[in-house]
Amino acid sequence: MAAGIDLTLDCTDAQLLATFWKTALGYVDEPPPAPFETRAQWLAQFDVPEDDSVDDGAWLCDPEGLGPRLCILRVPEPKTAKNRLHIDVRVPGYGNPGERWARIRAEYERLVKAGGTVLAEFDGHHVVMADPEGNEFCVAAASA
Repeated sequence: MAAGIDLTLDCTDAQLLATFWKTALGYVDEPPPAPFETRAQWLAQFDVPEDDSVDDGAWLCDPEGLGPRLCILRVPEPKTAKNRLHIDVRVPGYGNPGERWARIRAEYERLVKAGGTVLAEFDGHHVVMADPEGNEFCVAAASA
């Protein structure tokens, strides 16, 4: 049996990135684990520093249960280099190359409005972007 994975993004503003990635992926806030009714109740069970807040983290999931969970956690140090692992946002649908590129363009334009930045465009294939805190990701067509 294959192991499941979570993806974790370090950040300075977990709520800002959670809003962006919910928009980008169509993810939703993951409910707290049972028996907790809120993330604050769940967090209270840990011996965390007094200045830690439930807003210092966000836990997102695919509402259909297919994609990996995304954990977004505030850390004190800033991002200093290119990601060694990045997310590829795959735009669904098929068609000829022009149709696929039109869908990619529409998606990256939507993500720019949500706070993303275009870093490089590989015309007809994919676009390299950054989320509001500079984490790189790609927008490309779904695999054929």
